[in-house]
Amino acid sequence: MAPKTIIFPAFILMVLVQLYVPVKMIFSNESLLEGGREFKFRTAPIDPNDPFRGKYITLSFKENSARVENAKDWNNGDQIFVSLTQDEEGFAKILEVSKEKPTDTEDYVTASISYIITDTISWVSIDYPFNRFYMEESKAQDAEQAYREAARDTAQVTYALVVIKNGDALVEDVLLDEVPIREVVKNRMENPKK
Repeated sequence: MAPKTIIFPAFILMVLVQLYVPVKMIFSNESLLEGGREFKFRTAPIDPNDPFRGKYITLSFKENSARVENAKDWNNGDQIFVSLTQDEEGFAKILEVSKEKPTDTEDYVTASISYIITDTISWVSIDYPFNRFYMEESKAQDAEQAYREAARDTAQVTYALVVIKNGDALVEDVLLDEVPIREVVKNRMENPKK
């Protein structure tokens, strides 16, 4: 009888732990969406050979590097804090990159260094934690095609709308000439090219 008295509470504890993790993620993302600041990150053209993997679009950003003073103090893979501001057109602009968490602003994202460029000036290339935009799988192929075409077309403005607060970030939408990608895909599916 003793094993049953241990197994049942252990089972209940396991169920509660498994429920806690997704509920915490949902509340954390909702809090970020409600209290965070939106930044528009211009996207860069993606490699034509980079496939649309599963249910998400791989995003690449134009604002992805920053000048640093002493390259030997920085290492690939280091955690960094990227403080952001907005340029005159309302797009995200890197204000500062540091190894210390900013205390004077909520408008920063926790990222990492993908690589370091040293020449006459030292630069770090930033690996943002928000380089994927998840979509419904049935719309994946059309979304991939629309995103690639828009990213290559210099006349179109493509960007990811990212909500940022205290180091956390969440991609809210991807827009192609101010039209959400879901609407672009919906229009393509309803009006296929002949």
